[in-house]
Amino acid sequence: MALWKDSNTGTSPAAPGSPAPAPAPVHREPERANVASLTPAPASRPAPAPQRNEMKESHIASDLTIEGKIVGTGHVRIAGKFKGDVQVDGNVTLDAGARLEGHVKAGVVCVSGELIGNIENAKRVELLESGVINGDVKAGSLTVAAGSRMRGQVEFGYEGAHSAKADTKGYGNA
Repeated sequence: MALWKDSNTGTSPAAPGSPAPAPAPVHREPERANVASLTPAPASRPAPAPQRNEMKESHIASDLTIEGKIVGTGHVRIAGKFKGDVQVDGNVTLDAGARLEGHVKAGVVCVSGELIGNIENAKRVELLESGVINGDVKAGSLTVAAGSRMRGQVEFGYEGAHSAKADTKGYGNA
C-alpha cells in the first residue's frame, strides 16, 4: 500500500482539456499509541488482576532501645528493647535477647525473648525455648516449648464469653 501524495497536480496523462481523475481514497488504520486514554473505557473492560496483600515487616534492631507505641498493619520483629504497647494486624516476633515491656495485640505472637505485659486476642501464641512471659495471655491456641518460662494467667481455646483460666505461678519450667 502506497502512502504518498502526487506532486504533479494538474498534469495528467489524460487527454488535454479533460479534468484530471480524482485520486483514489487511501484507507489508513487509526494510529494506536501506548498511552492510556483519559476517557473511561466502555463496560467491556477486563477485570482487574487481584492484588496481593503482602504485609511488610518492621524490624527493631538488637542495638536499639525505643519507647513509644506501635499501631498499624504489618508484621513487627523486635530484636532490641521496646517499651510501649504493640497493636498490629499482623504478627509480632520477639527475638532471643529482646525485651518488650507493654501489652501486645496481634494475630500471631512468637516469644523467644522477654515479654513483660499481656497478650490479648491473639489467634496463636508461641512461647519458644528461650522465651519468658510475665503477664496474662489470651489466645486461640498456645504452644509452649520446654525450657520456656511464664508467670501469669492463661486463657486459650475459647471464643466469646466462655473462659477457663489456668494460673501458672512460675514453678519450674513450663
